[in-house]
Amino acid sequence: MATTADFRNGMILDIGGVLWAITYFQHVKPGKGGAFVRTRLKNVLDGHVVEKTFRAGERVTGVRLERRPMQYSYTDGAFFHFMDLRTYDMHAVSGSMVGEDQLKYLKENMECEVLVHDDDAIAVELPAFVELEVTGTEPGVRGDTAQGGTKPATLETGAVVQVPLFVEVGDVLRVDRREDKYLTRVTS
Repeated sequence: MATTADFRNGMILDIGGVLWAITYFQHVKPGKGGAFVRTRLKNVLDGHVVEKTFRAGERVTGVRLERRPMQYSYTDGAFFHFMDLRTYDMHAVSGSMVGEDQLKYLKENMECEVLVHDDDAIAVELPAFVELEVTGTEPGVRGDTAQGGTKPATLETGAVVQVPLFVEVGDVLRVDRREDKYLTRVTS
């Protein structure tokens, strides 16, 4: 059990059997009446956001999540299957738990971190930097810098990023998936 004094951003609470992450909190001490804590909570499973007020000192149930290294194996259309690298157990995760912004960088055999609660996978976090092969881009023309010297390139997972003119099909690139940004060419 925790109290409102223990609140911090990212803390996970169990409220009515549902897991909520604190995204914002503020301790308020009005001149009249008792102190309270105003929070913004995000549902860990579906991303729904609510605002909730707690009395100062109110007890809440804190939840510990475990980060486990897992390897992405395959998708069956509805679920993405990850293998726990410690126990070799398979965990099925829905696409909404992976996140649309991460799905475009997910490829087979990629190692990820999965948040687990009571042996249930609840969220997937891909590495910040991924290495992917370029499957499609137009040839760059020397001196064609009217567009800032970049061109769009399609990667093996379907993601499209802006790359320098010298990048060609078959090159392997390191990309910052959080910003959809080209970092460097790994091999050619």
